[in-house]
Formats: sequence, C-alpha cells, structure tokens
Amino acid sequence: MSFSSKVKGELSLHFGNGRHCEIAETAALVNICGQTGCFGGKFCLKIQTDSFTVAKKCFTLLKNTFNIIADISVRSSGRRYTLAVRNFSQAESVLRATGILFSENGILRQEKRIYSPVVSSICCRRAYLRGAFIAVGSVSDPEKNYHLEFVLTELSAAEQLRDLVNSFGLDAKVVERKEHYVVYLKEGEQIVDLLNVMEAPLALMDLENVRIVKEMRNDINRRVNCETANLNKVVGAAVKQLEDIQYIEETIGLASLPEQLAEIARIRLEYPDKSLKELGAYLTTPVGKSGVNHRLRKISSIAEELREDKGEAE
Repeated sequence: MSFSSKVKGELSLHFGNGRHCEIAETAALVNICGQTGCFGGKFCLKIQTDSFTVAKKCFTLLKNTFNIIADISVRSSGRRYTLAVRNFSQAESVLRATGILFSENGILRQEKRIYSPVVSSICCRRAYLRGAFIAVGSVSDPEKNYHLEFVLTELSAAEQLRDLVNSFGLDAKVVERKEHYVVYLKEGEQIVDLLNVMEAPLALMDLENVRIVKEMRNDINRRVNCETANLNKVVGAAVKQLEDIQYIEETIGLASLPEQLAEIARIRLEYPDKSLKELGAYLTTPVGKSGVNHRLRKISSIAEELREDKGEAE
C-alpha cells in the first residue's frame, strides 16, 4: 500500500466534531466529485468516483448527516462507482446545506464553490480539506521526496482550495498541469503541518520519523563532506609546502634560509603528516599555528622567487 493510500485510509475513518463538520466534508466531495441535474425545477445529485474509499465515505456521510441512503452502482468495465440521490427533496437538501444551491436576488442558482458559512469554523475547514484530499489528493513516499497535491479540473476551484489550505499559515501554490490545476506543497515541514490540520496523526508520525532519519543522514553526510574537504585542503597545503622546501634545498640549500625558516623547514620535512599546531610544538622556541603558517608562507614566497629567477635566466 502506498503512503498516499495510507493517508486516505486514515482520513476516511475520521468523521469530524459534529454535523457541521460532516456537512463541510460532504461539501468537498460533492464539489469535486458531484454532478447535479435540474428537471422542471427539481434537483438530483450524482457522485462518481474510481475510488472505493471515496464512494464509501460519500455513502456514509449522506447516511449519517442527511439520513439519505444513496443508490450505488458499479460499472462492469472497470471500477467506476456512482452514488445517486434521486429523491428531489433529499438532493436539494444536500445542495443547499453545502452551499452549492442558493438564492441570489430571488433567483435559484447552483455553483460549485467553497461556501464561506460551511467552512466558517476551524474544525469545518479541517473537515473540508479531509474530504478534498480523500477525493483528489495524493502525497509522495517521504523516503523519496516531499510532495503533496490536490488535482482539480477548474482554476477557480484550485484557487479557492489553495486559499483554504493557506488559511492555516501554509504556503500552497497552484500550477497548471496539462488540462488540470494542481494545488501543491513541496516542503516536508508544511506537509507535516497539513497532515496535522487534516487530523492524520499516524501518517504524520510516519512522515516525521522519515524526516528525522533523513535529516540525520544528511547532517552526517554534510559533516563527512566538510571534514573530507578540510582534510584535502590540509593535505594539499602540506604537499605544496614539502615541494617548496625540497626545491629550496635543491637550489640554494636550507642553510641559506634565516634560522627560524630553516628550522621549520627541517621539521616539516621530518614530520610531513603533522598539523601546523603540532609542528609549532617541535620548535626550539614553540610557536602557535599562526606563527608556523606565517613562516611556511615566507618559505613558499622564497621558493616562488627562485622559480621565477630560474625561469628568467632560462
């Protein structure tokens, strides 16, 4: 079972904090999966989905919230579930409660929308997002990457859903993908927050555990890479110092150097693997890391001058 399916399975078992939350969740499912019809001023409602989880959730919500037993049919060629509310008064009751059917200037209208009174409270906004995720949401396996999205067919619906997600302090975006509009989050922390908003604690803990392990692994890798880079830098500097000292010895001899430089040069040749701090401790008059570094830089400058003089002479 995919991580996305686990999240949907957990959310499908949650039924909010009362009838108001169940109406909000029903509104999300009807807005996304529902189709309405009007015959002589009478309304009917049909909900279609390829998901058994969605079909079961819709059936249960209609029964518990509106005392409606929807007719269910399954298309023989492939899994396509259809829930039909054929009773006109029952269908109208659902559409009015969800805000899809409303009166405007004395005219009865229907429009799929997130109706403000339906999501006026925090718990109802949570319920609406649960329904939307069950219907068209998905979340990638956190072991691979962080990505959560809702795929919708209308730009206005995507923008409304994005704004509802962002009402919880998140930063969801909308992008067009082929003929659909995708509301998405790509940061692990924000996905965790949304799972918390939708009240999926088990999925949240699974994702957090993965995040902790990944962050620890990344932190270890960063430290190893940093230490490796520093070691390479130290080794590279030591090799250059040895090359400069050996060049001076072969050309003018170390004895020609000032006493302090000659001493550190001989110690570097004797202890090629030691750190600057350790080299300083071997001197007749010990000096610190910066003092050793200063002397070795002088030696390097002398070696470069000798190379330049040799090049000009040639």
